[in-house]
Amino acid sequence: MTAEVKKKIVFSFWMLYISALVIIIVLFAAISKGSIGYMPAVEQIANPIDKYATSVISADGKAFGSYGHSQDNRIHVTYNDLSADLVKALIATEDIRFSKHSGIDIQGLLRAVVKRGILMQKSGGGGSTITQQLAKQLYSPGAANFAERLLQKPIEWVIAVKLERYYTKEEIINLYLNKFDFLYNAVGIQSAAHTYFSVAPKGLKTEEAATLIGMCKNPSYYNPVRYADRTRQRRNVVLGQMQKAGYLTVRERDSLAMLPLTIRFSRIDHKEGLAPYFKEYLRMTMTAQKPDISNYPAPWQKPKFREDSAAWVTNPLYGWCNKNKKADGNFYNIYTDGLKIYTTIDTRMQRYAEESVKEHIGQTLQPAFFAEKQGRSYAPFSRDLTQPEVDDILARSMQQTDRFRAMRREGISDEDIMKEFRRPLEMTVFSWNGPVDTIMSPLDSIRYHKMFLRTAFMSMDAHTGHVKAYVGGIDYYNFQYDMVTGGRRQIGSTMKPFLYSLAMIEGINPCDRMLHVQQQLMDENGRPWIPRNSDQKHVGEMVSIQWGLQNSSNWVTAYLMKQLSPYTLVRLLHSFGMTGHIDPVISLALGTPDISVSEMVGGYSTFANRGIRVEPLYVTRIEDSFGNTVATFNPQMHEVLPEDATYKMLHMLRSVMDGGTGSRVRYRYNLRAPMGGKTGTTQNNSDGWFMAFTPTLVSGCWVGGEDRSIHFDRMTEGQGASMALPIYSLFMQKVYADPALGYSETETFDIPAHYANPCLDTDFTLPSGTGGIDKIFE
Repeated sequence: MTAEVKKKIVFSFWMLYISALVIIIVLFAAISKGSIGYMPAVEQIANPIDKYATSVISADGKAFGSYGHSQDNRIHVTYNDLSADLVKALIATEDIRFSKHSGIDIQGLLRAVVKRGILMQKSGGGGSTITQQLAKQLYSPGAANFAERLLQKPIEWVIAVKLERYYTKEEIINLYLNKFDFLYNAVGIQSAAHTYFSVAPKGLKTEEAATLIGMCKNPSYYNPVRYADRTRQRRNVVLGQMQKAGYLTVRERDSLAMLPLTIRFSRIDHKEGLAPYFKEYLRMTMTAQKPDISNYPAPWQKPKFREDSAAWVTNPLYGWCNKNKKADGNFYNIYTDGLKIYTTIDTRMQRYAEESVKEHIGQTLQPAFFAEKQGRSYAPFSRDLTQPEVDDILARSMQQTDRFRAMRREGISDEDIMKEFRRPLEMTVFSWNGPVDTIMSPLDSIRYHKMFLRTAFMSMDAHTGHVKAYVGGIDYYNFQYDMVTGGRRQIGSTMKPFLYSLAMIEGINPCDRMLHVQQQLMDENGRPWIPRNSDQKHVGEMVSIQWGLQNSSNWVTAYLMKQLSPYTLVRLLHSFGMTGHIDPVISLALGTPDISVSEMVGGYSTFANRGIRVEPLYVTRIEDSFGNTVATFNPQMHEVLPEDATYKMLHMLRSVMDGGTGSRVRYRYNLRAPMGGKTGTTQNNSDGWFMAFTPTLVSGCWVGGEDRSIHFDRMTEGQGASMALPIYSLFMQKVYADPALGYSETETFDIPAHYANPCLDTDFTLPSGTGGIDKIFE
């Protein structure tokens, strides 16, 4: 080969090299400017994650829910919120030279090209850095053809270099972990740590951190819920990488690798996990729109419109997202603005409440109800119903289902819809022992689910209104109607303390006496009203007013109603916090109005709080994604009873628990704390109530069927003392057994000495005839 030929070859190689270099430079310049492929704008790179889910935080500092879109249920955390082991595991496994490169690891890239591309070694490792993986997560739209696949890596390299310019290494790691999808709607490390291990990222143990980082390779394949063995193997690979990087000793690695894979799986979505009814109530309340009369077209919706309109004005939490604006002038979005809602719920007390519901209804009450209805063709309905009435109830329930509405939208006839609802299908139905796969027609499934008794329970601080526990039903997935704030049922004898309060205001004393005989009252239309008693205790004898409340005598209650005005009682009920319409009729004395559990709990706080009613408070403050407090909420209090009437009522309501209809709390559940309360049972045992309070907590519980025609036949099982009281008692047992909560059975009511005995100086008998309060005390 001549020198001239060699010179031409060398020149040609140089030209090829320079040409390739120019092409690469032009290519990357074009990619950087967005002329080739996709390149995010500077604003997007400067703010790559602008959508974070809102997190719900308990009074004891636990994150127990979030509100976010399914693809962006991400809760923001800072780098300081990450455990050191989490960062070490990520670097050791994904990018050991992370601190030394500027987005592209040339050494790692060449190694991958040689080992995987040329030598075809599967263990050759990948060439992508953490920054490149972040770039792919944030901006890669996916490759639709060969040309796009060819350009995908160069585009990621350019974006990675830009990210390195804008962010520190710590910020890149934080962005990576905030962005990654760990399955089960757990987007970001905060959601993942809570979903799989029920802790914050800072609290992850070394082996837990290694498990989550191991998932980053392929979360579906290394799913710890479904594939425990392979996930444990992957975790141990991560631990091995940490040892190679010098983050663990060989002994530490071997010790951790021997541990079993232990997860505490709990979805963080607001419809899953702890307090789902509360979280849904909170979401609905905060995102409520300003009431518009056009959205309440039916006559029966007008009272609801008035209630919602009043709530918009008086309740600062109602419609909060649509009342308050961010700095940019837009209203807050609960799904994307990364808010932190600090609630009053205590997760320990909430868990005790849910456990108490399951223990009593699931293990005792429901089996008894099944046993009573077994073999009855009309079950679960009352035997008094005719078949057409049963069919009508089932038809109304059918029309409220999503299946029915979807078929109606498709134009399917009612006859064909009914045929479809009678056709057996494979389905999963609820049971207290877990979901059951079966074959059943949709219509039969409606009837089947009506067999299950429903409940509502709420407990709050008697002085601050902080709601500590909120159980809106027995199972949110299958029974989503919230009976704490959404449902209203007749309250039965739990009404009586409100009537007795009015009597105390008017000067009647607990120890005043009357003849215990059947009472007859005349309504405004001149028709007689003659209430019956459930028992025949002390008929024809003189009894005290206190005895009447203690034993829930309808005759004593009717006697007091005869002396009082139903219109005055309605005004007092509204002062006690009852917001719905109440007809001023004499029969309301026995609890005919429909009232919610939350309103009842708020009303009964009056008796534990010196005559001052405190409204239930669900949220104490809201923070934005930057940690700034954007809203605070304080207790709202209203004076209802004068001091002397309050202590008279406290005296009588305590006697209900100490020898009256609520005494089962003492002799069966061995609760010794000072308490006041009242049981309640409505006609035909359709509703069972129990309201109770201690010096610090006021609670309420309702139990009943979905329809009023679903109930126990006998009062033995159907009364409030049997249906609702046990849930409260089990709850309080658990509360007092947990010293960390700070509640004690030795706490006392603060009663001034001159109110200790409300019967002093009042030793006379009420007249048996008619007449008003003024006439009695002439």
